[in-house]
Amino acid sequence: MSQQPHFQKTTITSEEINALPLGAYKGKIVVISEASNLSEVFSEINRHSIVGFDTETKPVFVSGHQNKVALLQIALEEKVFLIRLNHTGLQSEVIDFLENPNILKAGVALRDDIKALQRLKKFTPQGVIELADLAKNAGLQVEGVKKLTGLLLGFRVSKTAQTSNWEASTLNDKQISYAATDAWTCLEIYKRLAKASA
Repeated sequence: MSQQPHFQKTTITSEEINALPLGAYKGKIVVISEASNLSEVFSEINRHSIVGFDTETKPVFVSGHQNKVALLQIALEEKVFLIRLNHTGLQSEVIDFLENPNILKAGVALRDDIKALQRLKKFTPQGVIELADLAKNAGLQVEGVKKLTGLLLGFRVSKTAQTSNWEASTLNDKQISYAATDAWTCLEIYKRLAKASA
């Protein structure tokens, strides 16, 4: 019989989350706006077997309209890359990464992220790890980033930048911190869930 990992709690309420301290990624953040920098960036990313993964898209306030993915966030242990796809385009380096089965890309609601990326260019995603599924398999009753972060990491993330303009000519400090934190928390959540099921 398979052993269920033991978590002290399997769910968390919104009230409990609001009572937690705010947390954010404090490490090195690299913003990439030039396609010419991608080969160097991905030679570093491709040396890792697991990364935190997320995307941001400018919000839509008009029904039936759809914006393209503007930002791809990839979190390594010591660094988060923010790749401005609206500047670089979905280049071969990015496609190779997305199709590489040897690099696990951990995130939440990744089906939507992948679909949005595939609207830029066709590719076959490999190595995608849906944290909501891992959490469910671990017996947790939460699946969103917000609740998983509160339950497993013990802090909450400010979401004020979530609906900001990700296509702005320059990303502001709040956007950069929010985007990096989102990808980093995915990596941290994965590590907690993987450790628990080991």
